[in-house]
Amino acid sequence: MNERKSTGTSVVTESAAHAALRRGPARALAADEERALRMRLGASLPRTCALERLASATDAEIEVLAYEIEAWLKLRQRQGRATSADVSPTATPSRAKEKIIRALRKKP
Repeated sequence: MNERKSTGTSVVTESAAHAALRRGPARALAADEERALRMRLGASLPRTCALERLASATDAEIEVLAYEIEAWLKLRQRQGRATSADVSPTATPSRAKEKIIRALRKKP
């Protein structure tokens, strides 16, 4: 009898690789290889994965991070106001606006 090992070929599509990287870390790849694949495919890290932080941060980096957090909080607050204003729009009286309207009404 002839005992040959048959080797099969498989094709991995870009979308399949992207989905596999989204599910979790690739255990068969080294960390550098996985990082290169993620960069090539644009695959983000899984949502459960913790973000990497440098252990030693300089004062400037800490200050920049504080500014980023402050800007993000202001953006969130502004977005919250925009959604509530869209739900129930109310006109606030403005003296300047009323003055312009009166001036326009007086014109012949």
